[in-house]
Amino acid sequence: MCKKVCTRIIILLFSYLPVIVHAQKAPPVPPPFRVDNLICEYKINPISIDAANPRLGWKLITRDRNVQQVAYEVRVGSNAVSLLKGKELLWTSGKVASGESLHVYYGGPALVSRQKVYWQVRIWNNRQQVTPWSMVNSWKMGLLKPTDWSAKWIEDNYLSDTTGGPSPMFRKTFKLDHKVRAAHLYITAHGLYEAQFNGKRISRDYFAPGWTSYNKRLQYQVYDVTADLLKGDNAIGVTLGDGWYRGYTYNHRKNVYGTKLGLLFQLEVVYTNGKRVLINSDKTWKVAYGPIRSSSFFDGEVYDARKEKKGWSTIAYKDLNWDSVRTIDTIKDNLVASFGPPVRKHEMFKPLKVFTTPAGEHVVDFGQNLVGWVQFKLKAKAGDTIKLFHAEVLDQKGNFYTKNLRTAKQENTYIFKGDSVETFEPHFTFQGFRYLKVEGYDGQLDSTNVVANAVYSDMAQTGMFSTSNPLINQLQHNIQWGQKGNFIDVPTDCPQRDERMGWTGDAQAFCRTATFNMDVAGFFTKWLKDLSADQHKNGAVPYVIPDMLDSASAAASGWSDVATIAPWNIYLAYGDKQVLENQYPSMIAWVGYITKHTRNGLWDTGNHFGDWLFYAGTDYADGAALTDKNLIAQAFYAYSTQLVVNAATILGKQDDIKKYTDLLADIKKAFLAEYVTPNGRMISGTQTSYVLALNFDLLPENLRESAAKRLVNNIEDYDEHITTGFLGTPYICHVLSRFGHTDIAYDLLMKESYPSWLYPVKNGATTIWERWDGIKPNGTFEDPEMNSFNHYAYGAIGDWMYRVIAGINTDEAAPGFHKINIFPHPGGKLTNANAELETLYGKVKSAWSIDNGIFTLDIIVPPNTTATITLPAVDGPVTEGNIDINTNKDIANIKPVGGDMQMDIGSGIYQFKYILKTHKK
Repeated sequence: MCKKVCTRIIILLFSYLPVIVHAQKAPPVPPPFRVDNLICEYKINPISIDAANPRLGWKLITRDRNVQQVAYEVRVGSNAVSLLKGKELLWTSGKVASGESLHVYYGGPALVSRQKVYWQVRIWNNRQQVTPWSMVNSWKMGLLKPTDWSAKWIEDNYLSDTTGGPSPMFRKTFKLDHKVRAAHLYITAHGLYEAQFNGKRISRDYFAPGWTSYNKRLQYQVYDVTADLLKGDNAIGVTLGDGWYRGYTYNHRKNVYGTKLGLLFQLEVVYTNGKRVLINSDKTWKVAYGPIRSSSFFDGEVYDARKEKKGWSTIAYKDLNWDSVRTIDTIKDNLVASFGPPVRKHEMFKPLKVFTTPAGEHVVDFGQNLVGWVQFKLKAKAGDTIKLFHAEVLDQKGNFYTKNLRTAKQENTYIFKGDSVETFEPHFTFQGFRYLKVEGYDGQLDSTNVVANAVYSDMAQTGMFSTSNPLINQLQHNIQWGQKGNFIDVPTDCPQRDERMGWTGDAQAFCRTATFNMDVAGFFTKWLKDLSADQHKNGAVPYVIPDMLDSASAAASGWSDVATIAPWNIYLAYGDKQVLENQYPSMIAWVGYITKHTRNGLWDTGNHFGDWLFYAGTDYADGAALTDKNLIAQAFYAYSTQLVVNAATILGKQDDIKKYTDLLADIKKAFLAEYVTPNGRMISGTQTSYVLALNFDLLPENLRESAAKRLVNNIEDYDEHITTGFLGTPYICHVLSRFGHTDIAYDLLMKESYPSWLYPVKNGATTIWERWDGIKPNGTFEDPEMNSFNHYAYGAIGDWMYRVIAGINTDEAAPGFHKINIFPHPGGKLTNANAELETLYGKVKSAWSIDNGIFTLDIIVPPNTTATITLPAVDGPVTEGNIDINTNKDIANIKPVGGDMQMDIGSGIYQFKYILKTHKK
């Protein structure tokens, strides 16, 4: 009986199965050839564009090989539904015969403030295929004119200087009479702000409005707050902090941009009936002070939870005792829409271990030198105070070490209210640290009650690099974390001591490496706009951007040259011609400044930092690594002039091409006459002098090989150690590879003793150090007045690792990786190396391995690009996908180049195999 019943049940279940399957619809399968990843001004569906003709971009998605875009069509409309039907279009490009899929300008009618438009694209390929129309994306214009702002600046009523004091809290209630269709908040501040609606934080952004040349360029942010508002009563709350605007900065200066914190707030609401309502900052707002008793980037935050105003940004809160605000009539012509990525929280670190130091200190080790803050969930009695101190390293005895912070306290203080478990994280500060010292709390600390949050600009990670050598992998890790920790809205020099400024020398040294690790297009474009804004009228470029030093702190070789180097590197990485157009006046102004300060064609005047922090030890008999500062200045003068010629060529400025080409010839002639003997010997016989002369093509062809040999001899004199500083380090391995000495470049990279890249790794570093010997071989520290353990300048070797070890490079004639060159260089006893880079066209990959003499190279070339592949040290036949390359229809223009093999391929996935010659390259 049971057998019959069970069988019947099974039959009944199977009889219903088709109905069940039919009810659960499978998601639609995307077409194999399509357009995706639409961007507008590097952003996805942005809502604050102030470019008159925004630029659009997209990626082709296909698994087929040799796919090229041959035409595109963009259509733009004011209504998404109509756009899908191809009706009521605002603008259409029509079918444009072009392979361009980046930086395509909108060409329709002029757009106005607040206007939102929708767009789609489809493309045709070289196989007579056309994609479906893409998904609908959008962009919204910001406030394009000062008169678009009806809000007024509001401040508290205290006339005294309150820098370093409590954070003001601004509040207002308002009523919405109808259901909300759309609501957008336009907001900025003098200082930093955090905004809430109805008790809820409106965004994940921190340190808004960001750091710019405030008096000339103050960013505002736009947020879609439709979901945060209610029909009926609502409440706003905004807290301000000192931040970069008026907080304590380098040399304990304050009030650099102003003395008063202020808020500019404009909420624009559209009801479902079409009516528009404005809620602005004005005299109806109220202000009070609460739990944030002080906030400073250098010193940290003091938070007294007993002074919290519970529910202060909700409608239920009673603000009868709050003060009125005062309004300020300030011209708003310096307001600009945000361009760079916002600062946000990213990785969370749990304690690696909790221990007591020999000095009796209660310390938490998070295992990573990071930048951000600690968040805790703890319980204590009302009035109890906990203090959190932050440090990068422990001293030789294992105690907490903070001398290298100089005057920066890096200290957060929390006073408990005694209300069960209390959660805290700071608001307007950040710390650089690996170790946390806790005072005032004796309970157990673990992953359940204390974590560290990494905070940095919201840049997508685009690069990945790994090898068979774990030390090199840790070096790459350190380079990436140095970038994360120092890219907090601007490229800072260090994130922990009392400095944290946008030093230009560090940025120019690291810029190209940065483009491999992360998407820094918006980050650097925004920062370069402030460079132009702060550049002196005579063309001098300040040491730091944004500029907060005195007027004499400008015009240093290798630092100020960031004005030419960074725009060119961004152009190469992203194919962004507009960056060159925007920065070109700044570029020629900088070269013009140098030219006016030359004597007989030589830039031998002014103050220069030289090859900053070069190896200056006396470990070797010939320990003279000091490079003449004027030689360096002349070399960078030539390089900046060359980059102006490059930019002028791209921009079609024929008169300038001739002018600066002639100038460059004179600069090189003066360099040779002053700093080079007839036999090619540099008057400063250092690694840096030969590196700069060779990298910047300052020597005639007949002297270059001998100069490269002298460089090699110098390296050998130092037992294969590097002696360069900030200015020579980015280029040394590139120069060695260019002149056939990749083996020596590998020797430098693989060296584990001081000075070397791997010396800090062997000493437990998790970021790049400022000095080659931040911790000396005997365990003691370098001078604490300048000894950061999170500096990215020496991380510039990452550029060589991507471009030479893995061999991924863009062709300068087709930048942005539209034309890709892949030429890996095995060596250094590595058995494999793997690099990936997510370009604006898609993923590029170069991964090689050596197994029993067989060299395997796996390559990915994204759609709408082509690549020239150079296979190193080929010995015998080469196969791709087990097919001889000479019979492979997907490979063209095969030719030997020395002992290597070169060929052209289109997009797709490839695998090459052959026997590798054993001779050294």
